Amino acid sequence: MERITVDIDKPWLTVADICEYMDVSTFVVTSMLRSGEVPAVKFGREWRVARGDFEQWLNDQRAIDHRRSEADA
Repeated sequence: MERITVDIDKPWLTVADICEYMDVSTFVVTSMLRSGEVPAVKFGREWRVARGDFEQWLNDQRAIDHRRSEADA
């Protein structure tokens, strides 16, 4: 399985960056950040996610989904 790389030229991603990249709503992203599912830091009222942490999280989720689909087969 090929590794996902996030092609955004910023070291820290905003909620809007992630929403655009994943094509999901701000509600989805902020819920995941608040729950701690996606590693993030909060600067004042703004969430930021390190691009490397986001890439790692995406690849971890993909691996989990892949294992689940193999187990279901």
